[in-house]
Amino acid sequence: MKQEPIQCAVLGASGYTGIELVWLLHNHPQFSVKFAFSSSAREAEPISTLYPQLSGRCELILQPWHSDLLPQLAQQVRVVFLALPHEASAELAPQLIAAGLVVFDLSGAFRLIDAQQHLQAYGFKQPKLDAAVPYGLAEFTQLQGDEPLIAVPGCYPTAAALALRPVSHLLTHDSVPIVNAVSGVTGAGRKAQLHTSFCEVSLQAYAVAEHRHQPEMAASIGRDILFVPHLGNFKRGILATIYAQVQSGISAATIEDTLQACYADKPLVRIVNTPPKLQQVVGTPYCDIYCKMHGQQLIFSVAIDNLLKGAAAQAVQLANQYFRLPPSAGLMNPGAVV
Repeated sequence: MKQEPIQCAVLGASGYTGIELVWLLHNHPQFSVKFAFSSSAREAEPISTLYPQLSGRCELILQPWHSDLLPQLAQQVRVVFLALPHEASAELAPQLIAAGLVVFDLSGAFRLIDAQQHLQAYGFKQPKLDAAVPYGLAEFTQLQGDEPLIAVPGCYPTAAALALRPVSHLLTHDSVPIVNAVSGVTGAGRKAQLHTSFCEVSLQAYAVAEHRHQPEMAASIGRDILFVPHLGNFKRGILATIYAQVQSGISAATIEDTLQACYADKPLVRIVNTPPKLQQVVGTPYCDIYCKMHGQQLIFSVAIDNLLKGAAAQAVQLANQYFRLPPSAGLMNPGAVV
């Protein structure tokens, strides 16, 4: 018998990550988007008004969120995806949990375990919850299906951790991996800002060694890292080049075998034979990883779509795991919106 669809809602649906979530869930065989919410400052409107490419394909009404809608939401959906600013998620997630809803949070509100690190990175106190919040790097997370809240990793940490975690035990004890990563401008969100305007953007490093993703990246990999993010004058995608020192006697074959063994049963990570191009991952849920040895120096080239594998697709991948669905369910055919 066909299963009843799992009703869900997306808050922050007007943004780039939010609209990708809506589109993935709209096309998912097991999930159904009951509500798509935007800021309370907006009027209700068809989602295709903001994203005309969805006209005739997705006729959801984008509704302004108000807290008095929470009782109705709790009665009609089971799962809520938060594609909100960090502080907004921090305030709302505990209310949703208290109402009995399962929350997948794409903000940084609950990614860091250390409260002081969180305060330094995000500038506000992290709410205290009754239960520990799992960090949902999908390929390394085992959800039990009873967690009230799952923290979806950031885009840069996803790219770096998927490369480094399988081989971390093969690195020298004092190795501090260097992560140079370039992101498209959609990583800064949909709000108009001068520094992310295509007419203003050049290839430029920013937040050097102080990006808020650095402590998240270090925690996920299990060692200190040096992270230099860059903003590129393209729309979407992340290309990361990563350097790390391996132990004496570790060969390229050992690295290759370790990566292949780690990802043999993980279909959304592909070990590739040539350095990946962004065009081969943009619009897909894949992470493509290339590695090469130079002496005892290990070099990775990693490509993901920052809005999909780095955000919306990973959230859906985690929801698939939560509900015991195949990891790639609903992720292979919809295509990108933005």
